[in-house]
Amino acid sequence: MQQDTTRREFLKRTGFAAIGGTLIGAAEKTSAATEMPTIRIGSLAVSRLIIGGNTFSGNAHQPGDVGRQMTDWYSVERIKSTLDQAANEGVNTFLGRADQHIMRMLQEYWNGEGRIRNWIAQSAPEFADMSRNIREVAECGGKGMYIQGAHVDKLFKAGKLEDVRPWLDEIRERGMLVGAGSHRPDVLLLVQDKGWPVDFYMQCCYNLSDRDEEYLAEDREKAFATIRQLEKPTIAFKIMAAGRNDPQEAFRCAFENIKPTDSVCVGFFMKDRPHEMQQNAELTRKYGFP
Repeated sequence: MQQDTTRREFLKRTGFAAIGGTLIGAAEKTSAATEMPTIRIGSLAVSRLIIGGNTFSGNAHQPGDVGRQMTDWYSVERIKSTLDQAANEGVNTFLGRADQHIMRMLQEYWNGEGRIRNWIAQSAPEFADMSRNIREVAECGGKGMYIQGAHVDKLFKAGKLEDVRPWLDEIRERGMLVGAGSHRPDVLLLVQDKGWPVDFYMQCCYNLSDRDEEYLAEDREKAFATIRQLEKPTIAFKIMAAGRNDPQEAFRCAFENIKPTDSVCVGFFMKDRPHEMQQNAELTRKYGFP
Protein backbone atom coordinates (compact mmCIF):
# COMPACT_ATOMS: atom_id res chain seq x y z
CA MET A 1 0.00 0.00 0.00
CA GLN A 2 1.33 3.43 -0.93
CA GLN A 3 1.26 6.19 1.65
CA ASP A 4 -1.75 7.81 -0.07
CA THR A 5 -3.88 4.69 0.21
CA THR A 6 -7.23 5.63 1.65
CA ARG A 7 -8.78 4.12 4.74
CA ARG A 8 -11.74 2.92 2.67
CA GLU A 9 -9.45 1.03 0.27
CA PHE A 10 -7.64 -0.57 3.21
CA LEU A 11 -10.86 -1.78 4.82
CA LYS A 12 -12.12 -3.14 1.53
CA ARG A 13 -8.94 -5.07 0.89
CA THR A 14 -8.60 -6.55 4.38
CA GLY A 15 -12.22 -7.42 5.06
CA PHE A 16 -12.64 -5.12 8.04
CA ALA A 17 -15.50 -2.70 8.51
CA ALA A 18 -16.05 0.25 10.79
CA ILE A 19 -19.51 0.93 12.17
CA GLY A 20 -20.03 3.86 14.49
CA GLY A 21 -16.30 3.95 15.18
CA THR A 22 -16.25 0.28 16.28
CA LEU A 23 -13.98 -2.10 14.42
CA ILE A 24 -15.39 -5.42 13.34
CA GLY A 25 -13.66 -8.17 11.44
CA ALA A 26 -11.80 -11.43 11.76
CA ALA A 27 -10.03 -11.95 15.07
CA GLU A 28 -7.25 -13.93 13.39
CA LYS A 29 -4.09 -12.48 11.89
CA THR A 30 -5.03 -10.23 8.97
CA SER A 31 -3.51 -10.38 5.51
CA ALA A 32 -2.46 -6.75 5.93
CA ALA A 33 0.82 -7.45 7.71
CA THR A 34 2.71 -5.43 5.12
CA GLU A 35 0.22 -2.56 5.27
CA MET A 36 1.70 -0.90 8.36
CA PRO A 37 2.63 2.75 7.68
CA THR A 38 6.30 3.58 8.17
CA ILE A 39 8.57 6.56 8.69
CA ARG A 40 12.29 7.10 8.15
CA ILE A 41 14.80 7.63 10.94
CA GLY A 42 18.06 8.18 9.14
CA SER A 43 18.30 5.33 6.65
CA LEU A 44 16.09 3.06 8.77
CA ALA A 45 12.47 2.30 7.86
CA VAL A 46 10.50 2.26 11.12
CA SER A 47 6.87 1.21 11.55
CA ARG A 48 4.60 3.93 12.91
CA LEU A 49 3.66 1.47 15.65
CA ILE A 50 6.71 0.44 17.66
CA ILE A 51 6.44 -2.30 20.27
CA GLY A 52 7.78 -1.12 23.63
CA GLY A 53 9.53 -3.22 26.24
CA ASN A 54 8.27 -1.74 29.51
CA THR A 55 5.88 -4.62 30.08
CA PHE A 56 8.67 -7.16 29.43
CA SER A 57 10.71 -5.53 32.19
CA GLY A 58 7.81 -5.13 34.64
CA ASN A 59 7.63 -1.34 34.39
CA ALA A 60 3.86 -1.06 34.73
CA HIS A 61 3.43 2.54 35.92
CA GLN A 62 0.37 1.23 37.72
CA PRO A 63 -0.35 0.83 41.45
CA GLY A 64 -0.27 -2.54 43.16
CA ASP A 65 1.55 -5.59 41.89
CA VAL A 66 0.92 -5.16 38.15
CA GLY A 67 4.65 -4.97 37.48
CA ARG A 68 5.21 -8.28 39.22
CA GLN A 69 2.37 -9.83 37.22
CA MET A 70 4.12 -8.70 34.05
CA THR A 71 7.48 -10.22 34.94
CA ASP A 72 5.80 -13.42 36.15
CA TRP A 73 3.89 -13.81 32.89
CA TYR A 74 6.51 -12.61 30.42
CA SER A 75 8.91 -15.50 30.20
CA VAL A 76 11.52 -15.27 27.43
CA GLU A 77 9.37 -17.54 25.27
CA ARG A 78 6.32 -15.30 25.73
CA ILE A 79 8.36 -12.19 24.93
CA LYS A 80 9.60 -13.77 21.71
CA SER A 81 6.06 -14.87 20.86
CA THR A 82 4.79 -11.33 21.45
CA LEU A 83 7.45 -9.92 19.14
CA ASP A 84 6.42 -12.41 16.47
CA GLN A 85 2.77 -11.39 16.85
CA ALA A 86 3.87 -7.80 16.33
CA ALA A 87 5.77 -8.82 13.21
CA ASN A 88 2.61 -10.52 11.92
CA GLU A 89 0.92 -7.12 12.08
CA GLY A 90 3.68 -5.34 10.18
CA VAL A 91 5.53 -3.93 13.18
CA ASN A 92 9.25 -3.95 12.38
CA THR A 93 10.81 -2.14 15.37
CA PHE A 94 11.24 -2.96 19.06
CA LEU A 95 12.17 -0.37 21.67
CA GLY A 96 13.50 -1.86 24.89
CA ARG A 97 15.88 -1.27 27.76
CA ALA A 98 19.59 -1.89 27.26
CA ASP A 99 19.83 -4.24 30.24
CA GLN A 100 21.16 -7.77 30.40
CA HIS A 101 17.68 -9.33 30.47
CA ILE A 102 16.58 -7.67 27.23
CA MET A 103 19.90 -8.12 25.43
CA ARG A 104 20.04 -11.82 26.32
CA MET A 105 16.46 -12.27 25.12
CA LEU A 106 17.20 -10.50 21.83
CA GLN A 107 20.23 -12.66 21.12
CA GLU A 108 18.12 -15.77 21.64
CA TYR A 109 15.33 -14.28 19.49
CA TRP A 110 17.67 -13.37 16.64
CA ASN A 111 19.55 -16.66 16.84
CA GLY A 112 16.22 -18.29 16.06
CA GLU A 113 13.88 -16.96 13.41
CA GLY A 114 13.03 -13.64 15.02
CA ARG A 115 11.74 -11.24 12.38
CA ILE A 116 11.84 -7.90 14.17
CA ARG A 117 15.42 -6.84 13.56
CA ASN A 118 15.21 -3.13 14.37
CA TRP A 119 16.10 -2.60 18.02
CA ILE A 120 16.13 0.95 19.36
CA ALA A 121 17.74 0.73 22.78
CA GLN A 122 16.86 2.79 25.82
CA SER A 123 19.89 3.48 27.99
CA ALA A 124 19.83 1.71 31.34
CA PRO A 125 20.94 4.35 33.88
CA GLU A 126 21.35 1.81 36.66
CA PHE A 127 24.64 0.95 34.96
CA ALA A 128 27.17 3.49 36.21
CA ASP A 129 29.29 3.27 33.06
CA MET A 130 27.23 4.75 30.20
CA SER A 131 30.07 4.21 27.73
CA ARG A 132 30.00 0.49 28.48
CA ASN A 133 26.22 0.43 28.07
CA ILE A 134 26.54 2.09 24.66
CA ARG A 135 29.27 -0.34 23.59
CA GLU A 136 27.22 -3.37 24.66
CA VAL A 137 24.18 -2.17 22.72
CA ALA A 138 26.28 -1.77 19.57
CA GLU A 139 27.83 -5.21 20.04
CA CYS A 140 24.39 -6.73 20.62
CA GLY A 141 23.07 -5.35 17.34
CA GLY A 142 21.22 -2.17 18.27
CA LYS A 143 20.22 -0.04 15.29
CA GLY A 144 19.71 3.04 17.45
CA MET A 145 19.99 4.16 21.05
CA TYR A 146 18.65 7.06 23.07
CA ILE A 147 19.44 8.43 26.49
CA GLN A 148 16.51 7.60 28.77
CA GLY A 149 14.10 10.46 29.39
CA ALA A 150 14.16 10.24 33.19
CA HIS A 151 17.96 10.38 33.11
CA VAL A 152 17.97 13.39 30.79
CA ASP A 153 15.35 15.17 32.92
CA LYS A 154 17.32 14.52 36.10
CA LEU A 155 20.43 16.08 34.59
CA PHE A 156 18.39 19.00 33.25
CA LYS A 157 16.96 19.78 36.68
CA ALA A 158 20.45 19.57 38.19
CA GLY A 159 21.79 22.05 35.63
CA LYS A 160 23.93 19.32 34.02
CA LEU A 161 22.23 18.80 30.67
CA GLU A 162 25.59 19.24 28.93
CA ASP A 163 26.62 15.88 30.40
CA VAL A 164 24.36 14.22 27.82
CA ARG A 165 26.24 15.49 24.76
CA PRO A 166 29.32 13.20 24.98
CA TRP A 167 27.07 10.15 25.19
CA LEU A 168 25.29 11.19 22.00
CA ASP A 169 28.65 11.44 20.28
CA GLU A 170 29.59 7.96 21.52
CA ILE A 171 26.38 6.47 20.15
CA ARG A 172 27.16 8.02 16.77
CA GLU A 173 30.75 6.74 16.88
CA ARG A 174 29.40 3.23 17.45
CA GLY A 175 27.46 3.47 14.19
CA MET A 176 23.97 3.71 15.67
CA LEU A 177 21.16 6.20 15.25
CA VAL A 178 21.22 8.78 18.03
CA GLY A 179 18.30 9.87 20.20
CA ALA A 180 17.39 11.76 23.35
CA GLY A 181 14.28 11.39 25.48
CA SER A 182 12.31 13.45 27.96
CA HIS A 183 9.10 13.49 29.96
CA ARG A 184 9.05 17.28 30.03
CA PRO A 185 7.74 19.56 27.24
CA ASP A 186 10.76 21.89 27.27
CA VAL A 187 13.94 19.78 27.34
CA LEU A 188 13.99 18.38 23.80
CA LEU A 189 13.33 21.82 22.32
CA LEU A 190 16.42 22.97 24.18
CA VAL A 191 18.39 20.03 22.77
CA GLN A 192 17.20 21.06 19.31
CA ASP A 193 18.22 24.66 19.89
CA LYS A 194 21.69 23.47 20.88
CA GLY A 195 22.03 21.73 17.54
CA TRP A 196 23.11 18.44 19.11
CA PRO A 197 23.65 15.54 16.65
CA VAL A 198 20.45 13.55 17.11
CA ASP A 199 18.47 11.54 14.56
CA PHE A 200 15.30 11.19 16.61
CA TYR A 201 13.60 12.18 19.84
CA MET A 202 11.56 10.27 22.44
CA GLN A 203 8.81 12.47 23.89
CA CYS A 204 6.54 11.29 26.70
CA CYS A 205 2.92 12.40 26.41
CA TYR A 206 2.80 13.11 30.16
CA ASN A 207 5.16 15.09 32.37
CA LEU A 208 6.08 12.41 34.89
CA SER A 209 9.25 14.33 35.70
CA ASP A 210 7.29 16.81 37.82
CA ARG A 211 4.35 14.64 38.91
CA ASP A 212 4.74 10.99 39.86
CA GLU A 213 2.24 8.86 37.91
CA GLU A 214 -0.19 11.76 37.48
CA TYR A 215 -1.55 11.83 33.93
CA LEU A 216 -3.05 15.23 33.08
CA ALA A 217 -4.79 16.17 29.83
CA GLU A 218 -2.95 19.49 29.67
CA ASP A 219 0.37 17.64 29.78
CA ARG A 220 -0.58 15.70 26.67
CA GLU A 221 -1.46 18.91 24.81
CA LYS A 222 1.92 20.41 25.72
CA ALA A 223 3.75 17.24 24.66
CA PHE A 224 2.08 17.21 21.26
CA ALA A 225 2.86 20.91 20.80
CA THR A 226 6.52 20.09 21.48
CA ILE A 227 6.53 17.18 19.05
CA ARG A 228 5.19 19.39 16.26
CA GLN A 229 8.07 21.80 16.83
CA LEU A 230 10.77 19.13 16.76
CA GLU A 231 12.33 18.95 13.33
CA LYS A 232 13.62 15.39 13.58
CA PRO A 233 11.38 12.29 13.72
CA THR A 234 9.88 11.84 17.16
CA ILE A 235 8.60 8.72 18.90
CA ALA A 236 5.66 9.55 21.17
CA PHE A 237 5.37 7.24 24.16
CA LYS A 238 2.79 6.67 26.87
CA ILE A 239 0.01 7.64 24.48
CA MET A 240 -2.16 5.25 26.52
CA ALA A 241 -1.15 6.84 29.85
CA ALA A 242 0.07 3.39 30.98
CA GLY A 243 -3.31 1.78 30.24
CA ARG A 244 -5.49 4.59 31.57
CA ASN A 245 -6.68 5.94 28.20
CA ASP A 246 -9.21 4.42 25.83
CA PRO A 247 -7.23 2.91 22.92
CA GLN A 248 -9.43 4.31 20.15
CA GLU A 249 -9.21 7.84 21.55
CA ALA A 250 -5.50 7.54 22.36
CA PHE A 251 -4.42 6.42 18.89
CA ARG A 252 -6.70 8.90 17.12
CA CYS A 253 -5.46 11.77 19.26
CA ALA A 254 -1.82 10.81 18.85
CA PHE A 255 -1.82 10.49 15.09
CA GLU A 256 -3.88 13.64 14.64
CA ASN A 257 -1.39 15.63 16.71
CA ILE A 258 2.06 14.29 15.84
CA LYS A 259 3.87 14.87 12.55
CA PRO A 260 3.52 12.44 9.60
CA THR A 261 7.22 11.67 10.14
CA ASP A 262 6.66 10.44 13.73
CA SER A 263 5.81 7.10 15.35
CA VAL A 264 4.23 5.89 18.58
CA CYS A 265 5.68 3.36 21.02
CA VAL A 266 3.21 1.14 22.89
CA GLY A 267 3.74 -1.73 25.31
CA PHE A 268 1.52 -4.82 25.36
CA PHE A 269 0.39 -6.98 28.26
CA MET A 270 -1.76 -9.61 26.60
CA LYS A 271 -2.30 -11.98 29.49
CA ASP A 272 -5.98 -10.99 29.74
CA ARG A 273 -6.21 -9.14 26.40
CA PRO A 274 -5.03 -11.63 23.75
CA HIS A 275 -6.21 -9.50 20.81
CA GLU A 276 -4.56 -6.29 22.01
CA MET A 277 -1.76 -6.47 19.45
CA GLN A 278 -4.10 -6.83 16.50
CA GLN A 279 -6.44 -4.12 17.77
CA ASN A 280 -3.68 -1.57 18.26
CA ALA A 281 -2.13 -2.40 14.90
CA GLU A 282 -5.51 -1.87 13.28
CA LEU A 283 -5.87 1.49 15.05
CA THR A 284 -2.47 2.45 13.66
CA ARG A 285 -3.59 1.49 10.16
CA LYS A 286 -6.85 3.38 10.72
CA TYR A 287 -5.26 6.65 11.87
CA GLY A 288 -1.59 6.38 10.91
CA PHE A 289 -1.65 6.69 7.13
CA PRO A 290 -1.26 10.32 5.95
